[in-house]
Formats: sequence, C-alpha cells, structure tokens
Amino acid sequence: MNIYEEIRKDHDTQRELLGRLVATSGDSKKRDAIFKALKNELEIHANAEERHFYKPLISNDMMQEKARHGIAEHHEIDALIVQLEETAYDSSAWLKLAKDLKEKVEHHLEDEEHQFFQLSGKVFSESEKKSLAKAYRDYMSENIEK
Repeated sequence: MNIYEEIRKDHDTQRELLGRLVATSGDSKKRDAIFKALKNELEIHANAEERHFYKPLISNDMMQEKARHGIAEHHEIDALIVQLEETAYDSSAWLKLAKDLKEKVEHHLEDEEHQFFQLSGKVFSESEKKSLAKAYRDYMSENIEK
C-alpha cells in the first residue's frame, strides 16, 4: 500500500464515525463512546499525517503552502473538539458543534483526497510513497487506542 491508500482508509473510518456521531442524541453512553473514539482517531491520525505526509512536503516549494494549510486545518479541528468537550452532551449547542466538526473534517478530507494527494504524487517517488505508508501505519498501530 502507498501513503494515499493508508490515509484514505483512515478517512473512511472518520467519515463513518462522524456520521454515527451526529445521529446520536442527548447525554448517552453511545454519544460518549463514539465521540471518544472519533477524538482519539482524529488526534492520532493528525499526528501521523503531520509526521509522515505533511512534514516531508514542507520543504517542497510546490507543496509548502498546501502542507501548512492542512496542518492549520488540523488545529481548527482540534479547537472544535475542545469546544465539544466543554459543552454538555445534552445541550442543543453540542449537536450543532458536532455538525460543524463533521463539516470541517469532511472539507479537510476532500481537500487532501482531491488536491493534496494529486499534487504530492508528483513530489514523492513510488518508493517514498511506500516507505511513508509503512511509517504512517506503524505510527497509527502504536498509538491508536483499541
């Protein structure tokens, strides 16, 4: 597998968790469990992606701005997660924030999959794509909470 396939696999997991999260209601164990799983997934994924996808791109003139933009979006997602943590599960504001998070994450995933991947594909060699995929997957495996 290459780095794009590895990242896309995690993006699919994130989309699925986001869909399940916004379908929950109230202060429920289900909402809590899905939110915690999503938070963990997003945090570990962002760290792995920054280390094994964006960092190698920062030094490339063509990709530097895109890489910085992607990292900035990770920080915006983190800020929404903090807001969710500080809001009661049974508050009407919680579901609105969860929907905002879903929209922000899905926008970020679309950017990556439809712009960043194509452009960075011109920067990385085939062997780099494979070695980055292994480093990315190893990081995810070591850090994701089961």
